[in-house]
Amino acid sequence: MNYETTITADIQDDISTDVAGRTDSQQSSSRKTLVISLVGLLVLLGAIAAYFTLAGGEPVPAGDDDGLQAPVVTVIAPGKTTVSGMIEAPGTLAARRPMPVGVVGEGGRVLSVRVDAGDWVQRGEILAVIDRSVQSQQAAGQAAQIEVSRADAQLAQANLDRSLQLVERGFVSQADVDRLTSTRDAADARVKVAEAQLAELRARAARLNIVAPAAGYVLERSVEPGQTVGAGTPALFSIARGGEMELLAQLSENQLSGLSQGVSATITPTGSAKTFEGQVWQLSPVIDPQSRQGTARIALPYAAELRPGGFATAQINSGSIEATVLPESAVLADSEGSFVYVVNDENKATRTSVTTGMVTPQGIAITAGLEGTELVVLRAGGFLNPGETVNPRREEN
Repeated sequence: MNYETTITADIQDDISTDVAGRTDSQQSSSRKTLVISLVGLLVLLGAIAAYFTLAGGEPVPAGDDDGLQAPVVTVIAPGKTTVSGMIEAPGTLAARRPMPVGVVGEGGRVLSVRVDAGDWVQRGEILAVIDRSVQSQQAAGQAAQIEVSRADAQLAQANLDRSLQLVERGFVSQADVDRLTSTRDAADARVKVAEAQLAELRARAARLNIVAPAAGYVLERSVEPGQTVGAGTPALFSIARGGEMELLAQLSENQLSGLSQGVSATITPTGSAKTFEGQVWQLSPVIDPQSRQGTARIALPYAAELRPGGFATAQINSGSIEATVLPESAVLADSEGSFVYVVNDENKATRTSVTTGMVTPQGIAITAGLEGTELVVLRAGGFLNPGETVNPRREEN
């Protein structure tokens, strides 16, 4: 870049006239001052030229440095993959068919308890024995009453037989025969009534024993010898029929809608590395209005490690789906829901709402909101603002 200094002819005449009128010393001093001024001007102009040369020939407008200050972010084009459907849900272990066993009869004092929690029992096995001394005496008295009734019936039959022999000879009237026949029939009926009463007393005495209604595994025992029990007493035992257990897994509405009865599941009790195979046998027909969750009941065979009331985690096989899978670092959430940042053609970060699905070892499945071809911010999305200009750096999936 060239810079020139122009001096007009009039100025040159003035300078010549002025110089001619001065003394030699004055002319020498003026020349020195003029030379120094010209040198300073040339140095200033050289500095300005150097500045513009280093800056690229043109000054940088103020406020146009976004490209230099835009943050560098790593982006990924995730695509779509086949995801093995696996729902992981917590739950509580319980007996599949718990049977509370209590007092069936009138009750009384417990003489002995024959089983304890953790025992296996068979159908009809006596669990506890209740004092039946009074009932035994009542049964004995009733048995004696039967003998009395039978004796009366035999006497009535004998009187009738004799009357039948005499009626042919005319010594006994037909009316007497009818009366004796009625007496015999009434005696026979009293025998039957006494026998029925004895059977009732024996049945009542038998019901005093607490017996197992079915074969199973004793979960609880709530009675001790010497305790008085009755019809209003709570259950004395709790039995898991057949020892079968289940996990009550809590699932969301969407998760329940994607399941069906019969699908397999893997159960891991809390604090244990051992797993157990089960099967979903019932899905809750209702949803809790407060938690917005339902229950999937997973049947399990008996195992000592499966204790009712304990916690466990279920991994339920729900089939395979086509979905976009993103690392957890790419998926953000706030009060409005889950979202990711997508970098558009103008290198601006745009907020995109997504619907998350199952969590897999590769990441979180995105079931809605992405096509898979977008450039999704992989990390540091929480530090971006919608519409912010970024410098994307692509990372292969």
